[in-house]
Amino acid sequence: MTNLALFDFDGTISDRDSFLLFLRLLAGPCFYMRCARLAPQISAFLLHLYPRQRLKEDFLFSFLADMTIDALERSALDFCRLKIPDILRPQAMERIRRHQQAGDRVIVVSATPELILRPWCDSHGLELLGTRLQVRQGKLTGKIEGRNCRGAEKVRRLREFCDLQSYTTIFAYGDSAGDRQLLAMADVSFYKPFRLVS
Repeated sequence: MTNLALFDFDGTISDRDSFLLFLRLLAGPCFYMRCARLAPQISAFLLHLYPRQRLKEDFLFSFLADMTIDALERSALDFCRLKIPDILRPQAMERIRRHQQAGDRVIVVSATPELILRPWCDSHGLELLGTRLQVRQGKLTGKIEGRNCRGAEKVRRLREFCDLQSYTTIFAYGDSAGDRQLLAMADVSFYKPFRLVS
């Protein structure tokens, strides 16, 4: 038996939202114009009148609909190689290395699409559970396949992915309300553990 270490990505391993950063770099100067078109949905979401998953799919449709899976994977590879290193929290990376050196199984559980984070996780020997994007005939539809990997969905996906009863100790690291259920199911949980105290 071994231990299991679960890490949220955005805000926990990274110091900002990787999904929006990826879209901004992908769209270039058009990013803010496309966001402006989504202003009504963003405003409604902030007022708790519009579902989070629908807003995320609005962003996906605006920025990624009809993009080929090959093109997205190439962009994700460049993003993970050139941009993600700049947003990593050193303390988080050190904790990941400590778990790996101890022989623990380490899984990143993130609402960011799997296709975006996969190259970075693979390069660090990390397993990944993230939001799945719907693909039809080799192209993105702008929809999510199933549910956004957030909140209770993180725990559901984990239970589907591995036998949680087979681990001696489960550690979980998160930083937001979307990690609450993940932190609650762990034996040892850490909330915002890698923030520098000012």
